[in-house]
Amino acid sequence: MGTGQVTSGTGTQGPSPVTTARIMAVLGDIKFAHTVFALPFALLAAHLAFLRVGGYKLETLIAILICMVAARTAAMSFNRYMDRDLDAANPRTRDRSIPSGRTTPVDTLAVVIVCSIIFVGCCWYLGPLPLILSVPTIAFLLGYSTSKRFTLLTHLWLGAALAIAPVGAWIAITGGLDWIPVVLAVAVAFWVAGFDVIYSLQDVDFDRENRVFSIPAKTGEAPALWVSRGMHAVSVIALIIFGLWVGLGFQYWIALSLVAILLVIEHSLISPGDYSRLGIAFFTLNGVISIVLYLSVLLATSGFGQN
Repeated sequence: MGTGQVTSGTGTQGPSPVTTARIMAVLGDIKFAHTVFALPFALLAAHLAFLRVGGYKLETLIAILICMVAARTAAMSFNRYMDRDLDAANPRTRDRSIPSGRTTPVDTLAVVIVCSIIFVGCCWYLGPLPLILSVPTIAFLLGYSTSKRFTLLTHLWLGAALAIAPVGAWIAITGGLDWIPVVLAVAVAFWVAGFDVIYSLQDVDFDRENRVFSIPAKTGEAPALWVSRGMHAVSVIALIIFGLWVGLGFQYWIALSLVAILLVIEHSLISPGDYSRLGIAFFTLNGVISIVLYLSVLLATSGFGQN
């Protein structure tokens, strides 16, 4: 395997299939489909921001999307790098790319560095304020990977990391901040934190044995579920405030009612000791929630600015 390079008959060098396979293994751990959790909220905030400034700019939207993908890939790859020893010890995660040997820690860090540079570069393109905020933003996103080692707020840290997306999109388009994306960010942060608590239930024994901070490991499974329910209640309240603040129409309120019902269903699928339906509760329902809210805002604002 050597250096990961081969010499062709002309004497030039290029990446070997082995190196390419290792990088693809890193990216395979990221699960691009999971961008469905944050991407619709970023698009939602971007839509409202474009309405505020008078219309869409395709190049700005593309830059925002690249920022999102690059930042998420950097953060998730760094998480895999930091958790490589834990992943190797946990039966649920030992097939991930680093512990399984499909890639190396160096390859994973290379992805982190490249994606971080891409993120900062796109922020530079979007304007002075996004550029100024880019370094502390990527530092905060990468910092999540250390949080489970010292604080129970790790769930909210993850929520805040995803909640940066709508705020960042708003700043990139308008050049400033407003309460609209902030309230939306609060909703996203508590929504993500709530389902992250549910997700961490499957590792409660492992987390206790390895001193990994999580609410279920600290409080027990049944109390943790109540914490998750409380977080989701805060999220729904924030979404109510958001809808009132923006002045959204009946389409949004129908969608929000559906979201509340889906959250109740999500919690009904999980009980202490029974996580057989966690995939439906965690991935499917939460993906539907974000998309439904985004589409409802598009419909509810279809007449904005028309007199």
